[in-house]
Amino acid sequence: MPYKSIILVVMTGRIITLPKITDPTRGNLTVVEQLAEVPFEVKRVYWTYDVPSGESRGGHAHKKLKQLIVAMSGSFIVNLDDGKGNKEAYHLNHPWEGLLVDTEVWRTLDDFSTGAVCVVLASELYEPEDYIYDYDEFVKYVNR
Repeated sequence: MPYKSIILVVMTGRIITLPKITDPTRGNLTVVEQLAEVPFEVKRVYWTYDVPSGESRGGHAHKKLKQLIVAMSGSFIVNLDDGKGNKEAYHLNHPWEGLLVDTEVWRTLDDFSTGAVCVVLASELYEPEDYIYDYDEFVKYVNR
């Protein structure tokens, strides 16, 4: 599946470019502020790392939660599916770009490079009832 180009607005996800302050002597700095670059209030931040080769993360959808997914180091692929036949794949590999993922989107994160770190800014606190882990249940939920 081909990867979506940067700054492409699509139905299930959207890549946004985050502010990048470049300093050739001291290194780069990227800033993210809620309700500015991130179009929601950030209530939780988490990250995955040391994902073994061939393993996936995600494999679920959310009823209320929105996310900004960033490859802080290394790279990985985010596969999105709206349950209505639209599927997209995003190759994340720049810490100054983030993938906005809305509610009711099935996501898997695959093909992690060695040393990859995935940071997620989330709009909600952890609530087990917000997760849909069964794909068939997800399709029924979004097509209700």
